[in-house]
Amino acid sequence: MCSEPIEFERLAAYWLGELPHAEGALEEHLFACAHCSARLEWLAALSDGVRAALREGRVAGIITPAFLEALRRQGLRIREYRVPAGGRADCTLLAGEHAVVGRMQAALGGVKRIDVLKRLEVAGKVTETRAEDVPFDPAAGEVLFLPSAVWLRKTPANTARVRLVAVEEESERVIGEYTFAHTPGG
Repeated sequence: MCSEPIEFERLAAYWLGELPHAEGALEEHLFACAHCSARLEWLAALSDGVRAALREGRVAGIITPAFLEALRRQGLRIREYRVPAGGRADCTLLAGEHAVVGRMQAALGGVKRIDVLKRLEVAGKVTETRAEDVPFDPAAGEVLFLPSAVWLRKTPANTARVRLVAVEEESERVIGEYTFAHTPGG
């Protein structure tokens, strides 16, 4: 066991190359500490699994702009739809494309936490889900939604209605509502 384990966020930032080059002490610690180097190996294996799942289109969720750029750098072809609050996107995923991203635009200044509520209608069946405390950048003014490409390719036309909700101390308020009408592509 390590007496001063590297925090997960810092370890992940190191693995992603997001730390300044002046991180010699961290690298020295990793070389000397079996516990922390094992955690880094676990993170690398997890990262490889996530990358494979993304390339295969099996991952869905809310992502950050940095994550989207990392996908592009890996050569993934991504279709994007920018949707203003109250707006609608008629969307599809074509053959040869790896992913589709909905860029839900909203005024996010002062917002500390966002939950995403999704109501999905497929062939008359409705499902509702809630993702809590999703990642977002208030300055960017948008939340990025990545549906599973595998699911989109095998599902008939469907409509997702998404709400961004600011969660505050004792209340919630809707920041924006978005409609994504998906038609299967070629």
